[in-house]
Amino acid sequence: MKWMIDASFAVHPDFKSHTGGTLSFGGCAAQVMSKKQKLNSRSSTEAELIAVDDVVTMILLWTKLFMEWQGYPIEKNILYQDNKSAILLEENGRKITGKRSQAINIRYFFITDQVEKGNVKIEYCPTDDMIADFMTIPLQGEKFCKFRDLILGPQD
Repeated sequence: MKWMIDASFAVHPDFKSHTGGTLSFGGCAAQVMSKKQKLNSRSSTEAELIAVDDVVTMILLWTKLFMEWQGYPIEKNILYQDNKSAILLEENGRKITGKRSQAINIRYFFITDQVEKGNVKIEYCPTDDMIADFMTIPLQGEKFCKFRDLILGPQD
């Protein structure tokens, strides 16, 4: 399973961020989500952590368990992100936090525990390849068509 999770920082009138995510099994997107975050964040890194927390139950619990109950064991459960600071926080947790991130609630480091247990692997995905951007920001032209085709399949 390949999850792409992204956040757009402070894009709503109340300065809340927006979460977007896609799940694929190699072809088209099998699951997509787009929603306004329920709390304000102070940086794009915090917004990315909140985005992962918004989707983590689908990544680790619902989708993974559903597929395994259907007889398809999940060997690789990969979460792609385009924010390297968020990846470092998710992989290492509190031991690397600085002054700007100390206020993040510990629940956002649930993902750190899951990485340590081997339930999910986090990998970097360049912003230009981040399909979840389709769910968080308005796209136009070539990038819109590229991501639309990756999500829905090629359009005739």
